[in-house]
Amino acid sequence: MNDTYKKILIATDGSEHNKKAVTHAIELAKLSGAELHAVYVMDIKTDYGPKSYLSTDISTEGLRNFLRYEGDEAVKYVEDMAAKEGLDVKKWVVEGHPAEEILKLANEQSVDLIVMGTLGRSGIEKFLLGSVADKVIRNSRIPVLTVRK
Repeated sequence: MNDTYKKILIATDGSEHNKKAVTHAIELAKLSGAELHAVYVMDIKTDYGPKSYLSTDISTEGLRNFLRYEGDEAVKYVEDMAAKEGLDVKKWVVEGHPAEEILKLANEQSVDLIVMGTLGRSGIEKFLLGSVADKVIRNSRIPVLTVRK
């Protein structure tokens, strides 16, 4: 076993693209004997502005419940895949700006490596807002492994 990585954080968005990153994180944790953490960040925007396409009949609480369910499913997927390799996972579903929350949790949990996919549900949103992976890479004090789809 290698002690380079004692704690690995996989940032998941539950997308198909992210499954490859999950596989990499699990394999690295298995090889290094690292503790594995999984995080899903609920990005709940409430200030959509006048040109928003968000239906006015969707409440913030309804959106929060939907994202909580989606987050629970995303981290459960990581847990299920890790269990097949004999690994336990510490799961986190948090609310906030994704890059900020990923970095905050990495710091709080003293992780040695962040693993994340480079393409999730971004599409045009990536172009408009910038990629979460890019923000994490630019602001992280620890290594970040990005996995292309």
